[in-house]
Amino acid sequence: MYLKNSKIIVIKIGSSLLVDQDKKVRKKWLSSFAKDIQKLKSNNQKVVIVSSGAIALGCKKMNYLRQNLKLDKCQAIASIGQIELMNLFSKTFSKYKLNISQILLTLDDTEERRRSMNAKRTFENLFKLNFIPIVNENDTIATSEIKYGDNDRLASRVAQITNADTLILLSDVEGLYTKNPKKFKNAKLIKKISNLDKDLKNISIRGMTKLGSGGMNTKIEAAKICNLAGCNMVIASGLHYNPINQIESKNNCTWFISKISKLHARKKWIISSVSPKGELVIDDGAKKALNKGNSLLAAGIKKVLGKFNKGDHIKILDIKKKEIARGLSSFSSEEVNKIIGCHSNEIKKILGYISKSEVVHKDDMVEV
Repeated sequence: MYLKNSKIIVIKIGSSLLVDQDKKVRKKWLSSFAKDIQKLKSNNQKVVIVSSGAIALGCKKMNYLRQNLKLDKCQAIASIGQIELMNLFSKTFSKYKLNISQILLTLDDTEERRRSMNAKRTFENLFKLNFIPIVNENDTIATSEIKYGDNDRLASRVAQITNADTLILLSDVEGLYTKNPKKFKNAKLIKKISNLDKDLKNISIRGMTKLGSGGMNTKIEAAKICNLAGCNMVIASGLHYNPINQIESKNNCTWFISKISKLHARKKWIISSVSPKGELVIDDGAKKALNKGNSLLAAGIKKVLGKFNKGDHIKILDIKKKEIARGLSSFSSEEVNKIIGCHSNEIKKILGYISKSEVVHKDDMVEV
């Protein structure tokens, strides 16, 4: 039910699902996975894939053992493996007429608001072009200080940025158990968690840390991020063929249900900025447009107060200087001063480069 009602779905797959213990690529599995994605796309659902595997495929190509590699060598191997990974996806997905694109992210790309906004717009445009973004941490340049360290948390951040309804973490286990199922026969699969703090009190996560590449701890951390973003999350086994179809047909997995609505989560994120960097005074026409749920355009701006950068949190005031909304600016204060009162089709000519038409997009704005 949760999956069927999801408009945007982020799916994380680990390297163990792509490459087996004998370093053989699991081509049949990837084909079955592509078939699942084709089904989601036929239902007009938008899909993002967060995939590990660059280093594993690089090691396979170069015949290296990963455990023997130092960080700088690992980065070079990731660079080699990244092409192998994308070729593998491209070859498999093209058989099902699925278009793919590649996005490499570092920690800063999701933690810094301006950069996360840029990433968000890229995802949105790829959805419009009917492409499936395949995301990976940029292992080729990321050092240990700026790495996520695992793709579970990266996937949860991608789910947050894309405003996803569901994050699927495909693991090597069915989901979260009351005890470690590899040690205890009486371990029971927990099908649903509605209250993270309360429901996890009686579960020993220790001893389960070896499950999956990131371990169960990182999956719980990912669930917390999703919960605050108004996104449901599911841990399911990816070892079967057609793993997404298995979730829908058998539901033999663990669902983490968020009680916060996506809209509320995003508004909370925008409104929670400690100190807005500037203010925009708008005319009555723009005020009416905002009240109807529209974006703020340059034509309706009368005055710019303060200095701010693209992506900064700003206040929006009416003619009487009363605060009516807050939002994230798509332009710097310097740029807004140049386009103030202008129509959207004049922006390119004035600034000398192509830019957005909205000064504050409706998705990045909260009325107060």
